[in-house]
Amino acid sequence: MRIKIDALLRLVADAIMLNCAALAGLLISYSEQKTRVTAILPIVPFLTQNVASILLINLLCLPIFAMFGFYTRGRAYRGRYKAAVVCQAVGVSYLAFTGACFLLPDLFVFPRIALLAGAILTALFLAGARIWMQAWTSLVQPELPHRGSQSSQPTRPKNIVVIGGAGYIGSSLLAKLLDRGYKVRLVDSFMFGEEPISGLIGHPNLQVVRADFRQIDKIVESMYGMDAVVHLGAIVGDPACALDEDFTLEVNLMATRMIAECAKGFGIERFIFASTCSVYGASDEVLDERSALNPVSLYARSKIACEKILLHMADDRFKPTILRFGTVYGLSGRTRFDLVVNLLTAKAIVDGKITVFGEDQWRPFVHVDDAAAAISYALDARIDTVGSDIFNVGSEEGNMTLGEMGRLIHRLVPTAELIMTGSDGDRRNYRVDFSKIRNRLDFRCEWSVEGGIKQVIAAFDAGRVRDYTASEYSNVKFLTEEAQHHGLMTNSRRMRALVDQAVDPTVVYYN
Repeated sequence: MRIKIDALLRLVADAIMLNCAALAGLLISYSEQKTRVTAILPIVPFLTQNVASILLINLLCLPIFAMFGFYTRGRAYRGRYKAAVVCQAVGVSYLAFTGACFLLPDLFVFPRIALLAGAILTALFLAGARIWMQAWTSLVQPELPHRGSQSSQPTRPKNIVVIGGAGYIGSSLLAKLLDRGYKVRLVDSFMFGEEPISGLIGHPNLQVVRADFRQIDKIVESMYGMDAVVHLGAIVGDPACALDEDFTLEVNLMATRMIAECAKGFGIERFIFASTCSVYGASDEVLDERSALNPVSLYARSKIACEKILLHMADDRFKPTILRFGTVYGLSGRTRFDLVVNLLTAKAIVDGKITVFGEDQWRPFVHVDDAAAAISYALDARIDTVGSDIFNVGSEEGNMTLGEMGRLIHRLVPTAELIMTGSDGDRRNYRVDFSKIRNRLDFRCEWSVEGGIKQVIAAFDAGRVRDYTASEYSNVKFLTEEAQHHGLMTNSRRMRALVDQAVDPTVVYYN
């Protein structure tokens, strides 16, 4: 992944505050010594002899800050007690520096008063800057007019209801929205548990509504006081949708229509809907938002039906935005291993084999973090820029054949065997043009497919993934188990056949 500009700016700002605090600590120490010591060095030599110490402070503190998630927005850092995390990181950093001064007293002569004052001032500067930024994003920035606009009307909503926000994309999105100062109401049944968003539970700007989004009374209650709706809830993926067509249509289509009607009834103008590039089906052309649709699965057909309903409902008071995501990969709070990049990387690591079906088929890959960022971009944009419109989400660099993707995994996991075989019956084949979202919203993906593969490899190396075949990582397996235990679906004969296929290690689902 390329280094993000905002992360680099935060690092530079922290370095400036860190050095200012260290210099201030030295000046405090110098003033204290001057009052009780008659023979003391002039201030310039005094500061010069501590240059090595200040350099060491930078070399120790900034990497430790990064380890605490200051620049990658780790889970603990994103939580409710950000100031406490900052103070903890500063304490660890200065403790390490104190140890270095003790072990190498001839090289590092930082005065004890300067050490204490520097640590306190660093914590105050860093925590204060973050408290100010959070206040700015939540209170001041939403009230500012859009750049270049003559209107003083806020360009972004303040209160957002996220439907199905504890899932694969949603668990990544929530952190972004809260970091940007939005007040979020999450509606989710937590089918996969609360673990995907456990680091955000208790955040002062997050309200959790535990409910099935098919329950109209809960949806109505959730719309009160909201400015925008992000609808991510759905049965996702071709195999999961194929388990029971009636259940899929109820969840994906009828619930979407009900949610949209409730939002429109409450006068909520912004409605972000998660669709898919699978609607393009199979084509040898490079496809944009105006291209003909050619769905080859129930999942794609259900999304097309939702798109048509939403655009038909659009008017001056209700302006839905449809985001067609590419083939998603990468890790989030609720990672999936029924997606081709994640799955084949896991198979390469654990099973030592990379089996690619249909190596000439094209897919537009997009990282889950970039997919979540696109939603944030759509919320930030002026409604006349994104309202009643469709955007493909991804980047041209993410257009790859399955064979190219397999060879990339093999290069990064060279111990695995690469096996290219014929098609598994999946007829999808499409390359996608993403110039519209790039030109209209200035959206650019931060992740590459190679970066996403390395992310998965790192998760296995660190032991964060124990069994990639577990049902918690697969929509179709999880829904199958839920159906068997709770009777969620009814088409048992076809379901059992698909269950047998789902657990077959030779079958790869390219969702």
